[in-house]
Amino acid sequence: MFKFITHRPIWVSLLAALILILLAVFLFFQSLDYFTHHGASLRIPDVKGKNIADATKLLEQQGFDVIVQDSVYYDTIPKLTVVKQFPDPDASVKVNRTVYLTVNRAIAPIIEMPNLVGMSFRNAEIELRARGLKLGDTSYKPDIAKNAVLDQIFNGSAIKSGTKIEMGSTIDLVLGAGVGNEEMAVPDLFGLTYEEARALLDANGIMLGSVVPDHDVKDTASSFVYAQRPERLSPDKKLNRIRPGQMIDIFLGLTKPERKIDSSAVKPSTGAPANEY
Repeated sequence: MFKFITHRPIWVSLLAALILILLAVFLFFQSLDYFTHHGASLRIPDVKGKNIADATKLLEQQGFDVIVQDSVYYDTIPKLTVVKQFPDPDASVKVNRTVYLTVNRAIAPIIEMPNLVGMSFRNAEIELRARGLKLGDTSYKPDIAKNAVLDQIFNGSAIKSGTKIEMGSTIDLVLGAGVGNEEMAVPDLFGLTYEEARALLDANGIMLGSVVPDHDVKDTASSFVYAQRPERLSPDKKLNRIRPGQMIDIFLGLTKPERKIDSSAVKPSTGAPANEY
């Protein structure tokens, strides 16, 4: 056998080798078309808005591979809903092409509550939206800083900045209403405890300003007001006037003070009822 091959002319062997190579190349390209589905294409169905399980089943049935590439969170659409797909719907692609999906998360991500106190209402609204939080009810309280955020409320209670909270939660805001137009007599805080004085000021829409305790006061809750600014009476014994939203400073002592001068003997201001306190 080997003798037969070796005795053949060299050009015959080269020709045979060339034919074999050309045949192998031809068979390779023919099989490449088969394995790569050359010329075959499919249109990608629109799966946006479908549940991820239904979308995956539909795509795989039509010959596509599916990969969940990313997730987002919207509380306005159902959980595990397809939000975005790539390639886009109706795109013409090859068989076995991978479709990448973005899905709405099943569990809301946890974020930190921002500090909105002191911001304007507009800036607070922008900050809430940027953090994925919703603006709830707004209420107003007399305060010099009109339309500034005085407090931030979650589920009926004040919430501190940095508190962990679910994205999509609703935050209520307490805003400053500005200084009121109607004047009232400065309330008499003399002899009241700190808590009583604060409650009385809140009831009248007056802000608590500086709290100045004596050096021996360790707990303001158990201390007493012995002076205030502005005072109840002017030097000529007339009632001082104040507007809702303005402030009163208080001075606290450890023991309950006794009034040395009877401030009930008041000379009313012009135009004020004689029995107003």
